[in-house]
Amino acid sequence: MNQNEDPLPSLSSHEEESGDIIDVAVVEGKEGGRRLIVPVVLFLLTIGTTLLAGAYQEGGRPWSHPEDIIKGIPFSFTLLSILFVHEMGHYLTAQQYGVSTTLPYFVPGPWFPFGIGTFGAFIRIQSPILRKQALLDIGAAGPIAGFVVSVVAIVVGLSSPETVIREQFSGGLQLGDPLAFTFIATVLGKTAPAGYDIAIGSVAFAGWIGLFVTSLNLLPIGQLDGGHIVYALLGRRQRWVSITMIFVLILLGMFGWSGWYTWAFLSLVLGVRHPPIVDEEVPLDFKHQWIVFGSVLLFIVTFMPVPFKSG
Repeated sequence: MNQNEDPLPSLSSHEEESGDIIDVAVVEGKEGGRRLIVPVVLFLLTIGTTLLAGAYQEGGRPWSHPEDIIKGIPFSFTLLSILFVHEMGHYLTAQQYGVSTTLPYFVPGPWFPFGIGTFGAFIRIQSPILRKQALLDIGAAGPIAGFVVSVVAIVVGLSSPETVIREQFSGGLQLGDPLAFTFIATVLGKTAPAGYDIAIGSVAFAGWIGLFVTSLNLLPIGQLDGGHIVYALLGRRQRWVSITMIFVLILLGMFGWSGWYTWAFLSLVLGVRHPPIVDEEVPLDFKHQWIVFGSVLLFIVTFMPVPFKSG
């Protein structure tokens, strides 16, 4: 990463130059407390909801048997670690470029009957990203970091006794097989012959979710991570990539998983345009061309046209 980029001036440095040092310290102290309270409360709530989701996945009944909440620890810890590392990849890279962001916000979600206890996590960019290298590095850092932890989780999960090969049966929900998951399973000798399935435990499932989250974030649409990366490469032409991808999602919804309709709709609501940068016409250097290539490859090995299907 090129740390010689001219950082954007922060609010505190600007106000310190105006001589309001004491007032700034007071305001920053109050704002710092507010900035911390909401992320911490949401994180604690998400710990609770993912613990419940993990406990149900392991056959527990935490409401009637509170001790069963312990069964949810492996899933909760693994999934939150993946989401946390993903968001910290964005956060720390943004800090290096002097881009102001919030702390990660975790979003609790339903845990029963088919929920995973969270809708994910996000950070908000609070100052403009003006330079191409910063945009690319910040956008790519999260998916790359989260992917690494997801791979570790899948390796650990598939290596555990919970992973068994069993005969296929009708009913239930089957997960799609992204190339990355299939490759890891093949290396570990966890391949299922025709007529059989691999039944995975909660840790491997959390790793699978990590791959799915990575692919969703890398969709080259609007201001998703993939949108940042493609804009750094193509500039304003990224808009046409966004529009094309939305049509692709609609087609996938027609012939595969209906959930892609929701993602196409959300993408339209959030917008396909991307804020401009000041060095849009400057070509990427060799290092950052490789980051783009690696990000595209990461999208390919994690994307699933049909992530869920009925057994």
